[in-house]
Amino acid sequence: MTISLPGHAGLDVSGMLDVAYREARTSLDEGGIPIGAALFAADGTLLGAGHNRRVQADDPSAHGETDAFRAAGRQRDYGPTIMVTTLSPCWYCSGLIRQFGIGTVVIGENTSFYGGEDWLREHGVEVIVLDDERCAEMMSSYIAANPAVWNEDIGVAPADENVEMS
Repeated sequence: MTISLPGHAGLDVSGMLDVAYREARTSLDEGGIPIGAALFAADGTLLGAGHNRRVQADDPSAHGETDAFRAAGRQRDYGPTIMVTTLSPCWYCSGLIRQFGIGTVVIGENTSFYGGEDWLREHGVEVIVLDDERCAEMMSSYIAANPAVWNEDIGVAPADENVEMS
């Protein structure tokens, strides 16, 4: 699949999503939440890829998009960059996208979770949702099997305050 956006004509979005998807699979294989992301330059060059490491690193800030952002290193201008993520970015990751002015976000799926994508659009970010079945299946299966970990990831407090974290 190719997309045509100003400054991004002819990019292989499917291949870009494959990078993020492999990162999500890596997180799942490590026992973590299967969300992957990758930051690309305007010409499609991979700048950095990463995955959700909240469980593995015991770090609540280690979301997939932040991991990819960190792996990309410093950039002089994030406007022409493209953040590709397997899942709609949460408010934390949406804030990162806005803070640094990332111009385009490609989302694998948003049925398992719908984050700040409307807010991003309202602020001029190009948002493309691919409705990728692989991403949706992986995430929905994970959520069904690990609801407490998932709720922690999206900031939903447990109903029973005596629940211990594992």
